[in-house]
Amino acid sequence: MFGEISNDQLALDTAPGILTIDLGALAANYRLLRQRVGAARVAGVVKADAYGLGALRVAPTLYAAGCRDFFVAQFAEAQAIRGALGPDARLYVLNGLQPGAEWACAEAGIIPVLNSLDQVENWSRHARARGGELPALLQFDTGMSRLGLPPEEVETLLAEPSRLAGVRVLHVMSHLASADDPESGQNGAQLAQMRRFAGAFPGVEMCFANSGGIFLGAEYHGALVRPGIALYGGAPTAGVANPMAPVVRLDVRVVQTRTVPAGARIGYGGAHVAAREMRLATIAAGYADGLRRSLSDRGAAYVGATRLPIVGRVSMDSLTLDVSALPPGALKLGGLVEIIGAHQTLEDVARDAGTISYEILTSLGSRYHRVYR
Repeated sequence: MFGEISNDQLALDTAPGILTIDLGALAANYRLLRQRVGAARVAGVVKADAYGLGALRVAPTLYAAGCRDFFVAQFAEAQAIRGALGPDARLYVLNGLQPGAEWACAEAGIIPVLNSLDQVENWSRHARARGGELPALLQFDTGMSRLGLPPEEVETLLAEPSRLAGVRVLHVMSHLASADDPESGQNGAQLAQMRRFAGAFPGVEMCFANSGGIFLGAEYHGALVRPGIALYGGAPTAGVANPMAPVVRLDVRVVQTRTVPAGARIGYGGAHVAAREMRLATIAAGYADGLRRSLSDRGAAYVGATRLPIVGRVSMDSLTLDVSALPPGALKLGGLVEIIGAHQTLEDVARDAGTISYEILTSLGSRYHRVYR
């Protein structure tokens, strides 16, 4: 008679790979950033399901570490985690509200970021209809041309302060476009513009620094900083040693191994031709799992310190490695190779894929078995 297998064990045994998320390292990163900014509060950016790592696990971890301010991009994201946090948690919606969402937002105690005169008008109208004040953050565009009131709308707001009737502005904010590059002149230009705008709202504290902005210096911090990628172990500043603890490890299982002769064509389109006899391993993840097609013939996996190059094109559900550098038989069906871990960082994978760590992290698919430490 066969023994019963637990659901967790079955999920582990059948998964194409294991995505390990170190919640202890996440909390340590939060504490490190809090030490870095002194008196400023440190928010947690948990948009996009906490950068793909699971907001319902990440946000409570940050809350337990002392975080009380949380930023998401969409209203539904705030709704999803509201019940997982204490009543003193403040949730901010970076994209603001679509028309018609004001009632639900106010009832849930969620705080919109107002990015345009239209959003200001809608939130003010709803506050006045309720007969009281409603909190909000007011975002300015200081040079990124993405979200926030552009200079001409700021001038309109200052000339007609009644537009903010019923709105209690908790913070004025903007977003740094080049904070990961300390040498960029855009940082100083945006800071100067932010100070000009903030000066028109005396008594309202500034929220300006993202992950990279925290490391630009105290003048960028304001009263509230909002790191994202740094919390998850990504490098906040390009070209220097990463001070953050790694949060994510990804190991993927071997599906098949084989030896091919010189001249064998490997992968779609026969894009790679074996220059010699090669031992290959096909692993159970591809571009549907966040391992981008641009890693074809560029990226790698590791077994211990041995680099195993990707050969041929990355497929939707698999990719092929040259494992000739390993002893014969070292990899077998079900064995694991490291994609992100001690020998290959998130930034390494992003570099090889020709993208940024944010895109790799948020693309790691749902088919991996997730282990929270």
